[in-house]
Amino acid sequence: MTFQVGEKVIYPNHGLGVVERIETKTILGTTCGFYLLRMASNDTTVLVPVDNADGVGLRRAVGFNEVDGLFTRLGDGKIDNHQNWKGRFKDNSDKMRTGSLYDVVDVLKSLTHLSKSKSLSFREKRMLDRARFLVVSEISEVTAEPLITIEDKVSRALERCLTMKAKAAARAAAPSNGKNGKNGKNGKAVAIVAPRRAVKAS
Repeated sequence: MTFQVGEKVIYPNHGLGVVERIETKTILGTTCGFYLLRMASNDTTVLVPVDNADGVGLRRAVGFNEVDGLFTRLGDGKIDNHQNWKGRFKDNSDKMRTGSLYDVVDVLKSLTHLSKSKSLSFREKRMLDRARFLVVSEISEVTAEPLITIEDKVSRALERCLTMKAKAAARAAAPSNGKNGKNGKNGKAVAIVAPRRAVKAS
């Protein structure tokens, strides 16, 4: 994927940037092209090798027609959580590096859900803040809506997500009724048999 000067791009874990210029540099005897990006969040510049743009996940922003799908994903109640901190952190870190906004949405849901039940570590708290920033800033850019408006929409979508997740967990924990009668111990169905009437001898 190639980009032109003036084009808006997304740099994984950094957010929105603009290709300010494309220049050639010689480093350690090797000459190659670089995209010089001006990052919107802090007005800093970043050099990305042209030949490695795909490798680092540099991409164009999502299309306007994808925004509704992103909000649907945000509020769908589907949250994957590792019980193990190390595994969870690695999985989320890998998703943040892909550059996909859909992966970032999954990280945002996962860490938001986790933060409601326990205190996040410093690194996870920072990752949660970064995920939220990346989601809000890109959708704001695509829709041309103010950041505060998108912040509110994202918060409401996350609330729906947590509510749906809680309801699903409650349904899974509730014992199911047996077809033949009431539940006995361990949730097993117990059949209720009516006593036979005594037959009088004639």
